[in-house]
Amino acid sequence: MKYNHKTLPDNTKAFEEIIAIIERAREDAFRAVNQELIAMYWEIGHYLSKKVAFDNWGKSIVEEFSQFVQSRFIGIKGFSPQNMWRMKQFYETYAKNEKLSPLVREISWTNNLLIMMAAKSDEEREFYLLLSVKNHYSKRELERQIDSSLYERSMISSEKNQLFFTRSTGLSALRDSYVLEFLDVPEHHKEKELRKAIIGNLRDFILEFGRDFSFVGEEYRVQVGNTDFNIDLLFYNRELACLVAIELKIGRFKPEHLGQLEFYLEALDRDVKKQNENPSVGLILCAKKDDEVVEYALSRSMSPAMIAEYRTHLPQKELLTNKLRELRELAEAKGLIDDEESEAVEK
Repeated sequence: MKYNHKTLPDNTKAFEEIIAIIERAREDAFRAVNQELIAMYWEIGHYLSKKVAFDNWGKSIVEEFSQFVQSRFIGIKGFSPQNMWRMKQFYETYAKNEKLSPLVREISWTNNLLIMMAAKSDEEREFYLLLSVKNHYSKRELERQIDSSLYERSMISSEKNQLFFTRSTGLSALRDSYVLEFLDVPEHHKEKELRKAIIGNLRDFILEFGRDFSFVGEEYRVQVGNTDFNIDLLFYNRELACLVAIELKIGRFKPEHLGQLEFYLEALDRDVKKQNENPSVGLILCAKKDDEVVEYALSRSMSPAMIAEYRTHLPQKELLTNKLRELRELAEAKGLIDDEESEAVEK
């Protein structure tokens, strides 16, 4: 029998206490795995640091090492050559700092990378490490604080210590993609389920739209600098000879969504596109109730004739908008999202 808040029996309190036990256990499990993952990255970083310093290991050997690891553990993520070099940098950044090195084991690898790349001093690293540990920041929350120059602003604020007293839920901060990939465990919560439901159906719809579309990957990872980004869906259009990236947003359309997608397209054109292929194109899909938006992102270097050719072979906005509305309504019918959750996601 499926219960909701209207049909729960009188022993709801007992049920909620059991739920609390389960949530605590899940959080403890994620925390334990995260600490082991960070410890492993630390050891690998230490090993690589010594090999580079004393055995002249360079780019080619690290790439060979990466391939060897991935051949031994089929499907394992997080062991790209770029991430290997990050492990070395991670170890060298904190190895001689007894004050900060224990803190790095308390936060996710993604948050460690954000702090390591953004902070310019040990003081700034300590600030964001403590902030993340105290508040259980998710990647998005930490990124927002760093982008807002919280460290610099707090240095001139008399109330700077108060920001250590707010707390957010612990489990979301521990659902780091590296932990989940290492465990080969999918992430389960309503926004993720909604995205997965819509993306899965969109993938099938695009493939049915025309024979010229070939599926390349879901959550396709591209790297810019030392940071990884995931593109929701990536296709290849044989008629246009170009990559087609699709990003889904749960909520209202914002102009910065297009900027983010153009950023991804530059990475694709630089690192993935072959020389004989045309510039990549992107679609941004925003699935807000009664306000679905579809926008294309095209390279500014394209000629008007090429843009017209692209539009001929890509799905029309109206067609995609109707399909997006249909998929969202289907998700709502299955209870994956409601109006309140939609507003929360948007905020």
